[in-house]
Amino acid sequence: MIEVLSVASEAYPLIKTGGLADVAGALPGAVSRHGVTMRTLIPGYRAVMKEAAAGRVVAELADLFDGPARLIAGRFAGLDLIVIDAPHLYDRAGGPYAGPDGRDFEDNWKRFAALSWVAGRLAQGLIGGYHPEVLHAHDWQAGLVPAYVKYGPLDGVKTVMTVHNLVFQGHFGWDVFHRLDLPPHAFYEGVEYYGGVGYLKAGLASADAITTVSPTYGREIRTPAFGAGLDGLLNARASVLHGITNGIDISAWDPATDVTLAQTYAPNTVHKRLINKASVQTRFGIEATAGPMFAVVSRLTGQKGIDLIASNIDWLVSLGATLVILGSGEPWLEASLMEAVGRHPSRVGMIRAYDEGLSHLIQGGADAILIPSRFEPCGLTQLYGLRYGCVPIVSRVGGLADTVIDANEAAIEAGVATGLQFSPVTSEALGETILRAVNLFKQEKTWRRMQRRGMRSNVSWDQSASRYADLYASLLGQDRDEHYQD
Repeated sequence: MIEVLSVASEAYPLIKTGGLADVAGALPGAVSRHGVTMRTLIPGYRAVMKEAAAGRVVAELADLFDGPARLIAGRFAGLDLIVIDAPHLYDRAGGPYAGPDGRDFEDNWKRFAALSWVAGRLAQGLIGGYHPEVLHAHDWQAGLVPAYVKYGPLDGVKTVMTVHNLVFQGHFGWDVFHRLDLPPHAFYEGVEYYGGVGYLKAGLASADAITTVSPTYGREIRTPAFGAGLDGLLNARASVLHGITNGIDISAWDPATDVTLAQTYAPNTVHKRLINKASVQTRFGIEATAGPMFAVVSRLTGQKGIDLIASNIDWLVSLGATLVILGSGEPWLEASLMEAVGRHPSRVGMIRAYDEGLSHLIQGGADAILIPSRFEPCGLTQLYGLRYGCVPIVSRVGGLADTVIDANEAAIEAGVATGLQFSPVTSEALGETILRAVNLFKQEKTWRRMQRRGMRSNVSWDQSASRYADLYASLLGQDRDEHYQD
């Protein structure tokens, strides 16, 4: 078995702000079927410590970035974890990165340097008998992990840096560098970023392998349009860059057994979704029409293209369709959507919240889900839609382009279409695609075939987990099949 330590700032179901948590929570179980043992290192936020407080203390640190800390190991919420119990860093109100006022914690540089530093110490043998062979770091919060390995007294330990979203980079002032316990020359060999310190850049420059969460996003971030200032570095390291599409937990997202649904169903009983549709209509206070019910389940931000949806709501309603929206985000977008609710109170409904159970019901009842992202590293919402027969309507970017097969004439004729794609990412293109969806919905047999095809798509972690296992083995110079037999 290959021993891997995953280093992440969040992991579902303990703590979640986005797709990173879903990946960090699902990957250990997925790779375990491919000859990999994976533990996860995570900060001891309040929500995490509620589960981990009674765990086994495996190490004590007298001074972890200006305060004492303990490492607690155990199986919590179904995950094999090592938790950093450092109250001075993580025991505070708010989320993982920001306080109740929504402002980032000023000491985030310290909080996540500590996460990476502990990972490096674990690789050095901090816990007796535990020696991970690969450290797998996720996003900027763990970006210093490869740097601590590269510039530390480590031999044979390999590092993987996964980019879930290149836009968020962990950029801090140059003055924090001398407090990171890195040698001076590291600053000019990859840690420096526009005169300051770049945590993600450090990881990209130092890691033995880089992965992104879809092949198309892996190509996009090597261009100025999507590279967020790091395209030059990524092109220089293209030989170690791999695009591996995310999967989803198909046991947690299973319309045949999902207790949050009003009615469970399978591909051959997809007509039963109508019961869930009626339940969604009741929850959102909208009327039933002959047209499709579109849905939005998203953070309401410009990156997600929510303004494109807002500008098309009147058009959507004029076509006889309805719309339900679940999410919260930028105030101006929330206000724009609520104005549309006011104009069409029986056709458009909105709940400004994050509600996991309701998101399942929406996927199980809506006819189509709108995902017009301006960029999307992978996206999970469209995978949930495919799994639940909620036809994804997506922009042709990143992982959306990789996972949804457009319902053009050839794809429909071949019986392989699973959704609708559009490009360019404009309000006009989205409007044309909404019309295309409305017309396809009128062709009941075609629509049903598309739903069933989506539900039978392989959106599980199995194929992706196999590719990660292959990558780990290749870094260690091993043949995975032979290693798995040891």
